[in-house]
Amino acid sequence: MRFTEALRGQAIACTSLGSPFMGQLMTLLADRLTPDHCAVAAKLFDWPGDVSAGGASLPLRIGAGLHALKLDGHPDLSAIYPPHATPEDTLWATISDVLRSEEPFLLDWIDSPPQTNEVRRAAIFRATGQWLAHRYGLPLGLLELGASAGINLNWDRYALTAGTTTFGPDDAVLTLTPQWTGPLPPAAEPTIAHRRGVDLLPVSPKTDRLRLLAYLWPDQPQRLTLTDVALALPAAPVDRGCAADWLDALPPQPANTCRLIQHSVAWQYFPQDVQARAAATIARLGAAATDATPLAHLGMEADGGRGAAVTLTTWPGGEPRQAGRADFHGRWIDWQLA
Repeated sequence: MRFTEALRGQAIACTSLGSPFMGQLMTLLADRLTPDHCAVAAKLFDWPGDVSAGGASLPLRIGAGLHALKLDGHPDLSAIYPPHATPEDTLWATISDVLRSEEPFLLDWIDSPPQTNEVRRAAIFRATGQWLAHRYGLPLGLLELGASAGINLNWDRYALTAGTTTFGPDDAVLTLTPQWTGPLPPAAEPTIAHRRGVDLLPVSPKTDRLRLLAYLWPDQPQRLTLTDVALALPAAPVDRGCAADWLDALPPQPANTCRLIQHSVAWQYFPQDVQARAAATIARLGAAATDATPLAHLGMEADGGRGAAVTLTTWPGGEPRQAGRADFHGRWIDWQLA
């Protein structure tokens, strides 16, 4: 069955990304959940279209729904979730019961797409921002596509430790510590002129905090802690809308600023026509760039290789660069931008 296959694929992905609990949970659901178990199962198995991580991501939706209940204090889930080590039969018995007893909550939860704000990806944005600040010596105007709650638009408030060197403001609210290989970014601290994002379904760091935390994995407390700190910052503005339409409607670029269009693990979810229109608009904006109004386009996206490819194109010139590769959750960065 499609949903069972998606669960098994997600189990492999979660395990490879350092979450043995999520690997166990996804495998358990794949082995034991059947369409007639409850109304939640019936809906998951009957879902139309691609239910895998490349489509609706149903395994992540149900996993996050269960995690949300645990974070909200569900006593049965709190007793079996990490940091507890729970035998498989005990884990299944509880999950099985909760799928039935919490049907209204879970049926509503899985209707909404995943929200995966991974603050550790901000290390890529910071390193690139330092490179751009060194190259152009201009304030940056940040524009993020697929910005969700906007926490990665605040990357200038985060410090980055690369090797033994730490970059960022003295009053950084958190420090990102990826395993770093390759050259260090320039020690040029960016100045942010303005920041704004767009998302089809933006979420609020305040009212949607539970949804944002639930999509982090229960046995990775560092991710939960970092995200909680990031959510406490004043929210960056995120507009509701289509990325291509939003880019097309941007006001003229202010003089003596460098625009940075950034996105991480978002482009792949845009429909093909949106990708094509967004790419055409970015090329049009690039063609209009000058030495006083340079443009940079940074993407951290899957390409089938190890982790995600980090690509950077700058204008004037439209020069594409392979900036490096990065773990999808920012655990490691192989930096290649000198």
